Amino acid sequence: MTDKPIKVAIIGGGCAAMTTAWELTQPHFQGHFEVTVYQMGWRLGGKGASGRGKADRIEEHGLHLWMGHYDNAFRVMRECYGELNRDPEKYPIATWQDAFEADPYVGLTHLDPDGNWERLMAHFPPLQGTPGDRHTQALPTNVLGYVSRCVRLLMALLESAGNVQPQTSEALSGESVIDAMNRYLRYGKVLTFTTALQGLHTLQAVLDVLPLAPDNLLQAFVSSLCDALQSLIEPLLDQEAEARYLFEIADLMIAITRGCFRFGLLTHPRGFDAIDEYDCREWLAMNGASDRALYSSFVRGLYDLAFAYEDGDPEKPGMAAGQGLRGGLRMFMGYRSALFWKMQAGMGDIVFAPLFEALSRRGVKFEFFHRLENVAIDDDEDAHVSRLDFSVQAEIKGGRPYEPLIDCKGIPSWPAEPLWEQLRKGRKLARRGAKFESAWDNHVVETKTLTVGKDFDFIVLGVSLGSIPLVCREIIERDQRWKHMTTRIKTVATQCFQLWVDEPLEALGWHEDSPNLSAFVEPFDTWADMSHLIDVEDVPGPPGSLAYFCNVLPTEPFSEEVLEQPDYPAKMRETVRRNAIDFLNRDVHHLWPRSANRKGFRWQLINQMGAQPEHDESAFDSQFWTANVNPSDRYVQSLPGTTKYRISPLDRTYDNLTITGDWTDCGFNFGCVEAAVMSGRLAAHALAEYPPLEDIDGYDHP
Repeated sequence: MTDKPIKVAIIGGGCAAMTTAWELTQPHFQGHFEVTVYQMGWRLGGKGASGRGKADRIEEHGLHLWMGHYDNAFRVMRECYGELNRDPEKYPIATWQDAFEADPYVGLTHLDPDGNWERLMAHFPPLQGTPGDRHTQALPTNVLGYVSRCVRLLMALLESAGNVQPQTSEALSGESVIDAMNRYLRYGKVLTFTTALQGLHTLQAVLDVLPLAPDNLLQAFVSSLCDALQSLIEPLLDQEAEARYLFEIADLMIAITRGCFRFGLLTHPRGFDAIDEYDCREWLAMNGASDRALYSSFVRGLYDLAFAYEDGDPEKPGMAAGQGLRGGLRMFMGYRSALFWKMQAGMGDIVFAPLFEALSRRGVKFEFFHRLENVAIDDDEDAHVSRLDFSVQAEIKGGRPYEPLIDCKGIPSWPAEPLWEQLRKGRKLARRGAKFESAWDNHVVETKTLTVGKDFDFIVLGVSLGSIPLVCREIIERDQRWKHMTTRIKTVATQCFQLWVDEPLEALGWHEDSPNLSAFVEPFDTWADMSHLIDVEDVPGPPGSLAYFCNVLPTEPFSEEVLEQPDYPAKMRETVRRNAIDFLNRDVHHLWPRSANRKGFRWQLINQMGAQPEHDESAFDSQFWTANVNPSDRYVQSLPGTTKYRISPLDRTYDNLTITGDWTDCGFNFGCVEAAVMSGRLAAHALAEYPPLEDIDGYDHP
């Protein structure tokens, strides 16, 4: 390394961008990378940004739950909190264990033939390890590892369903495995639970000695075994709800196992990505899954959690098969300790405020109120970024750095609005209703140009995919891959509302544990009880419960023509308000039976912030809701046939530019925190060859 620091400009403040900053400023680099973050508006977070509004209410972009398989993301947060070393006497959230709490309770819903929504609730048992622990060979995250876990799950289900004593697997050599497969093909057509279990034990042995078995024998064996398993499972799909749910999962596991062998995924260099041309349901059906399993609550919930509806239309579900399998299997088979982990304050408080503080200590500079307008490319053989053009949205009084955080009950937090008193002409901007995070607000106080060699050496472009066509016109015009990436990969708007209710859930008629529930009715198919956050807010009352609801928002595809409609955000916000009110009047009683009367929702239940209570739908105006229609806020989808257009952060087409975000080809091509952090670590590797690729959990690309 040279003695002169390398200047890195990071554009954007989401999980991916902040992860890149984190890795490039690790202590062992000794300041080799001089990092400056340029961020539109007053806060970090991207789609994960949150703010504290009236009475310190947490206001999120959506429902943010962390999964127990987010090993890369948890590792960064564990390092961050460890480095901050907060004093527990001063900070109520001092450690990462204070910040995240394990939550094993998951719910799905199912519409029965009589039009009633039945609930399928489950506690998932703790699995070994803690999120962020290093993986061992015992916990592989490749196709082979997940197929092996599918086989073990099928063994357990068959032992239970057939009341068969668990069998022990004998270690088999390559020749004895072949003998066992031939023996099963001769005698295994006798459909008993015992012979099926013997077949599964043989298959488990096969996985241990791959690729010793001849391919034609292996295909015949797996096909015959899966046929037998489905014949045994099919009669069990008509049982009562909880048992039916388990055997629907078994049906899916059989189809996944069959398909992974049929498509050669266990040894394919692209792994699950090799089947991304297919829709997830389409691929499962091709491999024998029943209609009951394909349209089960489990599969519907997977599509709901991935916002997998093109243009937000519930009649247009679509999810790349490889990503759907990877996401579902990692979620249910790769978690550590608990399936879900709930943050104990807003995501801005738990994730981005600590990262801001720790990175600032490391010397990272933050330039807020900088909106990127153009990435200029030198059009020569060795193309590189020559210039960055910004609009400066506001000036800080006295030329000082903007100090973005406020204190909420001892928790450093981001406000829901800028701290106007720090801005020149701040009162005027506040009266005008300046919306610095809106693509429809073009307020500019000055322009700024950064040039290569003087202001930066390398660029990390961490804005969301929806913004790329607006700021990278020169690249898109010259580079067909970027054009395909921005036109073939789709984004979708989302909607969310938060409800502070004066009654506890039990009084509303919910008698289960605190849920995280999906596969419910449109327009809000996902709900989580977030009542644990009441203690870190200052809402009068205080409320008895707090609920977050979210879903896709049906809209036209985003285009620059939409930006020419100044009233568009307000119209979409009113649409979400109307959707929420109709949902509360019509549907929420299926979850909360005591929340409704003959006229609909009992609006007097809503905590109205100490105001004169309203007893009609106008009470909803005291709550928080959002229409995420900004190009930077739209969720990036993994539709069939589109993931091949993603570009990796490791791509070296432009010698001083790398991209990062959950929309890149990062080894987990889903819109989620873990994908963003994986992408951020890859972007750091592209610049510094650190972290090593083998240290990025789940990154199994060649």
